[in-house]
Amino acid sequence: MKESLRKGFSFVLAPFEKGEEEYVYKPSHRKILIVIGLLFCALSIASLSLSVKFSEVGGVIPIVVFLAVGLVCDIVGFLGTERAVATIWKSK
Repeated sequence: MKESLRKGFSFVLAPFEKGEEEYVYKPSHRKILIVIGLLFCALSIASLSLSVKFSEVGGVIPIVVFLAVGLVCDIVGFLGTERAVATIWKSK
């Protein structure tokens, strides 16, 4: 199951997993990345609900940005290799 999801999201994972240089990986980095991704997704949902409540079209930009950042963090956190997580953290 994980491999099929990795293939499906390869367009997100590939830029973070390329390279041959040395990296520093800590398991806590993955956990923090997942939590940050969930927080950004929650922020996106909150922005969406407030935009709908107040009928503001200007809320579309924060919704898209927060959702994109949250999804990338969660995809890399759940499906990415150690190199991908270390690349997000810029751990070299």
